[in-house]
Amino acid sequence: MLYLKEANMEDIEKEYEYITNLPKDENGFTNPNYGVSREEFEKNVLPNYINHAKGMNLQEGHVPSTQYFLWDDDKIVGLFRIRHELNEVLAKGAGHIGYGIRKEYRGMGYATKGLKLTIEKAWGIIKEDEIYMSVHKDNPASLQVQKANGAYIHHEDDVEYYTRIKR
Repeated sequence: MLYLKEANMEDIEKEYEYITNLPKDENGFTNPNYGVSREEFEKNVLPNYINHAKGMNLQEGHVPSTQYFLWDDDKIVGLFRIRHELNEVLAKGAGHIGYGIRKEYRGMGYATKGLKLTIEKAWGIIKEDEIYMSVHKDNPASLQVQKANGAYIHHEDDVEYYTRIKR
């Protein structure tokens, strides 16, 4: 069964394994916690995920965001990030939702299904009338995932497509 689960202390071992093996930056999905120690993950990374979802301990210029792990039964196959609101940088760039699927689970429909679940959650969180996202132009599979979930290309630059999903 496929479901989203917010970052939490109960699943720390599987979350740690997933986060520390997710590349630092792949197709625009950034993971500053690649390779952190188990101790650092438990003391700082995971508590920050949990606090940021509550709008607590945010760095200047950051907005509240929730990290959702995409589970298929008992294994984590992806990570979806919902930014609760947009600041100027996010509105012109990454937008509300970012996501990544573990390499060995790509091409199996996880991104499409996970984004659908994430969009459902996002409508209960964000205030804007549209969900903003972006995708690297060299990642056509992700663009198709977004389109399959109702996104349209709002505009583009040399590197990115900037997509929107209307409420």
